[in-house]
Amino acid sequence: MWGFFYVQNLKIVRYISMKHLTTSASAQTLKIIPRSYASTVSMILRDDSTNTSTTYSSISTSTDKNYLVISKALSPVLVEGRFYDMTVKEGASVIYKDKIFCTDQTLPYTVNSGEYTTPTGNDKYDNDYLIIWKIEQEIN
Repeated sequence: MWGFFYVQNLKIVRYISMKHLTTSASAQTLKIIPRSYASTVSMILRDDSTNTSTTYSSISTSTDKNYLVISKALSPVLVEGRFYDMTVKEGASVIYKDKIFCTDQTLPYTVNSGEYTTPTGNDKYDNDYLIIWKIEQEIN
């Protein structure tokens, strides 16, 4: 038995949450939703490329609605195009973890800029395709 059905290709949007920081030596602000809210935290940034960690201790925080706001000048300065693992601690307890990407580009950051072109004109909505399958049935 042969069959087919018509499928329209739907766009699926996948959102990956990640913090973005720059190479600036001045204070940068992060807003996070931690497990618990603390007035003083420590933050550990681990460079994924070199596997080296830098610890920033005794960072005073504030709150903005449901966010814990951390503002800190990062020294050594972060490196353009690198990923970092961020761990925020209240004493010995981890209250937040996230991934950081360092870029001076304006957001949204596009890794494959210019690699994909958007269709225009008559082929703008031509994203349909057919799936054909064959079912074999055993006869006893």
